Amino acid sequence: MVAAERVASTVAQGVHGRRRVGQGESFWQFRPFVAGDASSRIDWRQSAKSDRTFIRETEWEAAQTIVLWRDASASMHWKSRGATVEKVERAGLLLLALASLLVRGGERVLPIGGDGQERARPLSGRAGLDRLAISFGSPDREADGLPATTYVPRHAQVVLFGDFLSPLERVREILGRLAAIPASGHLMQILDPAEAALPFRGRVRFIGLERDGETLVPRAESIRESYAKRLLAHQEGLATIATAAGFTFGVHHTDHPPETALLGLYAALSAR
Repeated sequence: MVAAERVASTVAQGVHGRRRVGQGESFWQFRPFVAGDASSRIDWRQSAKSDRTFIRETEWEAAQTIVLWRDASASMHWKSRGATVEKVERAGLLLLALASLLVRGGERVLPIGGDGQERARPLSGRAGLDRLAISFGSPDREADGLPATTYVPRHAQVVLFGDFLSPLERVREILGRLAAIPASGHLMQILDPAEAALPFRGRVRFIGLERDGETLVPRAESIRESYAKRLLAHQEGLATIATAAGFTFGVHHTDHPPETALLGLYAALSAR
């Protein structure tokens, strides 16, 4: 958390105010009551219409919650020779630094995980940041490479950190679900420098980290150009899918300063 606060402080010096994401007209909406909600917020009239208890909130309130997710699947737990951090570490640093900036601006953050994980509560203040750091402190290597969408509030902004090397159709499906809520936000692709440039030479055995099998390449340098074209095509596909769903898309390499990525991400959120 100390490193994240340091990155956030550096970026904060270059940020002069931020338009709060939920400004505008307010309309009532309802969500199920969960443990920790104040009983004073229960809408008894709405709750009487079914066997569930509902909390009343405005779209403005929901929009103040920035939903954050970090891919913790096996492919994220990797770094190439010479790299200083694993992708999952850099994703966690950016997530926590962004959360720090948002909380300083008076907004709440809501961490989400994969399918089957329990609903989390929106967090705010220093105590909330500490809880967020703890919750992301032990990433699950068996976690799915894409987020669950069950608990994303309507009109929230969603920021997703991962390598997004999954098939494009899977990404399209998840962003389609988010857009239908409706929710919008940003995709930040985190790549190791070796994934971006494929610097290997000679006989190389590539082993998948997520039960992808393995491939032996006699001369790795001979596939560098075709690899670069496929990676670019994949990234262009991600950008197209993101735009169609109301998201923006960015790429960050772990050998680049985290402050640069965070500043660009913060600007993208501010422009909405």
